[in-house]
Amino acid sequence: MAHRIEKDALGELAVPHDAYHGVQTERAVQNFPISGMRLPGALNVALVQIKLAAARVNQSLGALDGKLASAIVQACEEVLAGKLGEPFVVDAFQAGAGTSQHINVNEVLANRANELLGGKRGEYRPVHPNDHVNLGQSTNDVVPTAVRLAALAEAGPLDSALGALVVALRARAKDFDGIVKSGRTHLADAAPIRFGQEIGAWASALAGHRTRLARACEGLTALGIGGSAVGTGLNCPPGYRVGMAKELSTITGFKLRGADDYFEAMQSAAPIVELSSVLRGLALELIRICNDVRLLASGPLTGLGELLLPAVQPGSSIMPGKVNPVMAEMLTMVCFDVVGRDTTVALAAQAGQLELNVMMPVIAHALLPAERHLATAINAFTERCIHGLEADIERCTHYAQQSPQLVTALAPRLGYARAAELAKQAVAQHKTVKELAVSQGLITAQEADRLLDPRPLTEPEVRE
Repeated sequence: MAHRIEKDALGELAVPHDAYHGVQTERAVQNFPISGMRLPGALNVALVQIKLAAARVNQSLGALDGKLASAIVQACEEVLAGKLGEPFVVDAFQAGAGTSQHINVNEVLANRANELLGGKRGEYRPVHPNDHVNLGQSTNDVVPTAVRLAALAEAGPLDSALGALVVALRARAKDFDGIVKSGRTHLADAAPIRFGQEIGAWASALAGHRTRLARACEGLTALGIGGSAVGTGLNCPPGYRVGMAKELSTITGFKLRGADDYFEAMQSAAPIVELSSVLRGLALELIRICNDVRLLASGPLTGLGELLLPAVQPGSSIMPGKVNPVMAEMLTMVCFDVVGRDTTVALAAQAGQLELNVMMPVIAHALLPAERHLATAINAFTERCIHGLEADIERCTHYAQQSPQLVTALAPRLGYARAAELAKQAVAQHKTVKELAVSQGLITAQEADRLLDPRPLTEPEVRE
């Protein structure tokens, strides 16, 4: 491979001739051959959006020559359009604060801007990555801002996916509302419930997490861009902070504002932790729901067998005809990963020291894929599982009528102790509570039909 020789403060280094990155990025590539993974694309998009905004704002404030600013703007637009391929080459596990990633972006944009102005890659004339692309900026305010913008961008698809799942569950709840089944507490028979009520509760729980996601995203809209190196705004032209919030709002479509305290925005990752904790809570809720789906669909003959799942693929390499709850299994595994990523975010957030949290790369590496993976997994689960759910009405009805806990409806009349004895007898004798209550003269057959009909027991407000 042909190379060009570039020089920085540490000396000369060979850089691949066709690379848009430069010497400092190449040092990072050599220093960090760690995982082969790159930081999420959403972060790179956000970094370039910040550079685009900065070029426009610096030009408007008279801090950057119009010709240079125009070249930087065009370079940013080309990168955002994917015209430069994959120019960001530093490993996800890299120098603290995201300095290497930030330098990579600055060098790529400077080299492309110089090409647009007739220059060559690696010469950094007339556009310099530090003096012009990075004018008024520091890794210390750029990268935390980029993480916030990227997290907001990834939250949109997640919100849409979650909303679609809630709609699908509510539709299933409506379809199943007339199906009465046995409730279960402690995995033991409990009072009757309608299938629609059970599934509707899943929808309500997830709708609550959608509200929490929106609240967490609101906290990300306060940006520390313009804090520069330590929060003071050193080397930022007057009006830069306000201009950046306004320009980034235009570019991203988000309603953004400057931070109330630029020092706090640089030191603390609290809004990011809040979002990550919301993702964790959502993941835990989804795991619970997936566990319920798997339990209710267990069988088909030796389990509960109340839910019938779409058969999307064969379930065994050795047992013919076996169908497994694979979509629920997949979503559960994604959720396990999200919980682990939240732990990474938590540890990285508390590791901030003094004026800066240097663990931003691993925060981005953990947080942004968690949002994306949840969104894609939820969409798949909704489309390939929830939309095709069916209920075994006959089995649900049988369980509801056989449950010894129908005796709960007789407790006010018989007393708790006598009702408990009746339930024990029903289990021991393999008879229904209704049969025993009538045969023992505790209630008449007509009373049994009225008091032990499972459907009214799911609507106590109607019975009252």
